Amino acid sequence: MEPTRGLEIRRAGPADWPGIWPIWHEVVAAGETYTWDPRTDEATAQALWMLPPPAETWVAVAGATIVGTAVLKPNQPGLGAHVANASFMVGAAAAGRGVGRRLAEHLIAHAATSGYRAMQFNAVVSTNDRAVALWRALGFDIVGTVPEGFRHARQGYVDLYVMYRRL
Repeated sequence: MEPTRGLEIRRAGPADWPGIWPIWHEVVAAGETYTWDPRTDEATAQALWMLPPPAETWVAVAGATIVGTAVLKPNQPGLGAHVANASFMVGAAAAGRGVGRRLAEHLIAHAATSGYRAMQFNAVVSTNDRAVALWRALGFDIVGTVPEGFRHARQGYVDLYVMYRRL
């Protein structure tokens, strides 16, 4: 059976937070891919992820289980709002099964039909090989590097990439 067969990707609502929180906590607490404090409490995490419009929070659901989540929002307000920004998280139990790719493809297409002209990631950790490879495969280029911009939990100071693609 295909790992992503039957995977539903839909907008998240407040009732989805209990299914998102374990993924958010697992990913952020590892200290390897997001700049948020690994000790972030649940209420703060919810405020950081379940943002008000124009941001949109999404979930990837397999059966009744949330296995991935993403946030789509303008990269900047006002005159920069035509460029999307997105963040993606997949739980360890679903990693390597195509969930992130399906979620990314869905949000890239949705961003384009929503009027965004491009998408930019501001802080892709250079040692996050899976993410860098996925974004390159989906047409993103590294347009900038922040030297030692991330304090990796195991590897110390590593670079952050700014990645970009037109939609």
